[in-house]
Amino acid sequence: MNDVADLTDSERQLVLDLCLRVGEVLLASGAGAADVTVTMDSVARHLGLRQHETDVTFTSLTMSHQVPQTDEDQPAHPPMVMIRRVKHRDIDYATLTEVDHLVGDILRDRADVYLARSRMATIVTRAGGTRRWLITLGWGVMCSGVAVMLGGDWLVTLIAFLAAGSIDRLKLLMAKRRLPGFYQQVAGGGVATLLAVAAAASGLEVDSSLVVTANIIMLLAGVGFMGALQDALSGFYVTAGARMIEALLATAGIIGGVSGGLAVGQMVGVNLGRLDPGAAITWNSAAPVIVGAAVAAAGFAFASQAPPRSWLPVALVGGAAISVFSGVDAAGFGRPWAAGTAAFMVGLVGYSVAGRVRVPPLVVVVSAVVPMLPGLSIYRGLSLLADGPGSSSAGLLAMVTAASVAIALASGVILGEYVAQPLKREAAKLEKRLAGPRLVGPFRARRPRG
Repeated sequence: MNDVADLTDSERQLVLDLCLRVGEVLLASGAGAADVTVTMDSVARHLGLRQHETDVTFTSLTMSHQVPQTDEDQPAHPPMVMIRRVKHRDIDYATLTEVDHLVGDILRDRADVYLARSRMATIVTRAGGTRRWLITLGWGVMCSGVAVMLGGDWLVTLIAFLAAGSIDRLKLLMAKRRLPGFYQQVAGGGVATLLAVAAAASGLEVDSSLVVTANIIMLLAGVGFMGALQDALSGFYVTAGARMIEALLATAGIIGGVSGGLAVGQMVGVNLGRLDPGAAITWNSAAPVIVGAAVAAAGFAFASQAPPRSWLPVALVGGAAISVFSGVDAAGFGRPWAAGTAAFMVGLVGYSVAGRVRVPPLVVVVSAVVPMLPGLSIYRGLSLLADGPGSSSAGLLAMVTAASVAIALASGVILGEYVAQPLKREAAKLEKRLAGPRLVGPFRARRPRG
């Protein structure tokens, strides 16, 4: 570890640039502003910078540093300020994991600033290395799992898979044309609903409403509710407001696309029907629900390019979470409390699971809560609103329930993380005390002094 007095201006610039590059990957991957700030500050301090300033917003990162003045007769050093803009990119948990490992190596003195910059350049260059058609396949698997979880048969599962692939390719094409994400969400919701309308109009014995619900969950999976709420709870209100506006716009795009598709269905005389949220997940169909949720969680992790070693743990945590969700909901506590309780379990367990498979907890918790996203409530609310004034109040209630579920998921996960971290530290201390009896070597490793 260097001291700031030993760093040249060139080395200070390298440290600031490295911290900004690390923060850019974390922020673009959905990490909270507090996590990004702490990580950047830790790296900077460990590499020798003191009394620096870090500012994180939704679209930019700023770091500044000024060498303390040691002699009053000498002019003060000019401050060094560096800014890096954060551009939106696809979720890439493989890159996030590699950067997280790099930060750990820096803090353990396994990499200096030069080696860290070289590794960071390699990581960024390899980002997005997964073949794009495999990511499309992952989205299809995720939606198929959601369809199974909601009680769909093989035909519903197949249509949901094809719809997910079509939506992903359409969004990719629109992204290349640099169309904003709002229009991509509108197009995705419209495609899902129109495919369901076409399936219903063809005379197939298929519950098309399940197809729409599965694809709504796919579109909701990339919405950053969790990061927005984490920023609000940790005091980064500007970043939280920006993320919340983005999440609301993305959700509004889904609502616009699905409602437009429902209107087209009514014009051609096709009614997609409506699902009862309370009847979709019951203990009578526990095995398909758990398996479907596990497949959906693992499918999202695969589509988000999470390391392969995390797919099975994510699936297990997702299956356990939907079991808790189903039990609390069946007990009559309501969907928001069910979602909050299950999300708390995900946050509590996900922290330890992430450490076991060597990935950031964000990878596990976001993937595991995907099957519980309120796609069913959103679709039910839209279908009720489309029925006319007589069902408007019920439709609005369903939309409020969807918002409550989203907030409960985000807050439950964050609370679980808050509880899990001190518990893990205390458990590690207890494990050291109870370890033994040892037959050779010291009972407790001691750190060298100085």
